[in-house]
Amino acid sequence: MEFEGFVTTCLGGFYTVRTEHGVFICRARGRFRKEGISPCAGDWVIIETENGKTGALTKIKPRKNHFTRPPVANVDRLFIVASLLEPTVNTLLIDKALAVAELNGVQPVVVFTKTDLGDVEPLRKIYSLAGIPCCGVSSQTGMGIEKIRELVRAQVSAFIGNSGVGKSTLLNMAFPGLDLQTGEISHKLGRGRHTTRQVEFFPLPEGGWIADTPGFSTFDMERYCLTDKSRLVEGFREMNAFAQKCQFTSCSHTCEKGCAVLQALHEEKIARSRFESYLSMYQEIKGVKKWEQKSKHV
Repeated sequence: MEFEGFVTTCLGGFYTVRTEHGVFICRARGRFRKEGISPCAGDWVIIETENGKTGALTKIKPRKNHFTRPPVANVDRLFIVASLLEPTVNTLLIDKALAVAELNGVQPVVVFTKTDLGDVEPLRKIYSLAGIPCCGVSSQTGMGIEKIRELVRAQVSAFIGNSGVGKSTLLNMAFPGLDLQTGEISHKLGRGRHTTRQVEFFPLPEGGWIADTPGFSTFDMERYCLTDKSRLVEGFREMNAFAQKCQFTSCSHTCEKGCAVLQALHEEKIARSRFESYLSMYQEIKGVKKWEQKSKHV
C-alpha cells in the first residue's frame, strides 16, 4: 500500500514517518543516494508498505526550503534561541542564523532564555528595530512561555541555538508531554553539553510541528552557502530596505561615502551590533570567487 507521510526523525538510515494510517519505520530507496538527495526530518514523502509496520520511502515531495544544519525541511518558522548568561549571548552567531532564515524565506524569531538572570531589553531593542520578532522567556518564572505556544501554533517550527541555551528546557515547559532530555552547563568549558542528538519533530495538540535540534557553537558560512557577498545584505532585512535606496549599484555597504545603509547607521535606524555582524560576515566571504560559490540552497 502507498501512503503520504511526514518524516519526524532520521537515525542510522531509518526514517520515522507519521501518516494518517499510523507510524512507519522506513528505509529509503537506493536511487536517492544516486541522485545525491537525502530525506530529512520535515520532508513530506510517499512510502510503500506491505506488513503494516515497516515500509520503503519511495518519493520526497517538493520542498519549500531545506537546511543542512540542522538537517530539516519545509520550515515555516525558525526559532533562534540564545541565553542571557551561561553561555553568554553571541550576537554574531544569532545574526548568521538570521541571515540563513531570511535568505530562505523563513520567518525567524529570536528567543532569549534565562531572563531571570539578566536584562533582555537592550537585546530586544536591537531585534525589534530590525523588525524581527523577539521574546524573552524564563523557565523559572514562566515568562514568555505562552507567547512561544502562540507563535508555534499551526506552524512547522524548528528551534536552533548554541549548546546549553535551554532549547529542550524551553520546549518541555511549553509542552510538558514532550519530556525532552536536558543537560547542565559545563563551567570548565563555558558552554552546554549536547543532549539532543538528532532532529526530531513532534506534533502539537492544536496543529503544527516543532523540532528540537542538536546545539552548536560555531557557524561555517560556506556550509550554509552564505558566500555570495552581493546577496549578503538581503539577510539583514532592515539594512536591505536602505540598500534598495543606495545610489551605488555595486555598493558593499561597508565603507562607501554616500551609502544609504551607512547613513541609516549614522541616524541610528540600524543597530550598531547588526552592522558589525554584517561587516564581519562580509569580510569573511569577500574573497570567495563567483565560481567557488555553492548554488544549492542553504
